[in-house]
Amino acid sequence: MYAIINDRGRQATVREGDVVMLDLQGSAEPGATITLSEVLLVGNEGQVKIGKPTVAGASVTAEVIGLEKGPKLIAFRFKRRKNVRVKRGHRQKYTRVKITKING
Repeated sequence: MYAIINDRGRQATVREGDVVMLDLQGSAEPGATITLSEVLLVGNEGQVKIGKPTVAGASVTAEVIGLEKGPKLIAFRFKRRKNVRVKRGHRQKYTRVKITKING
């Protein structure tokens, strides 16, 4: 069984037991359970339910493993002969979750 979920504008295909990085869930402590209710599609051995825009009554339950930072991204702006050089860095924060159950 698999599902396509939408979490804050980012879509992911998940199966039970998968470990996924989601955008930072501010109040999520390690070991807590979260429910993702925006399920766009649920598939189960040849049967597919497609939502308009979401599947009614479907949800995905996940267990929070911990918080992580992504790789550092460098945004460098440069203009030749103008002495303009701006270097900015950014690290996105993520919540690592393990998918425990797909309710479809």
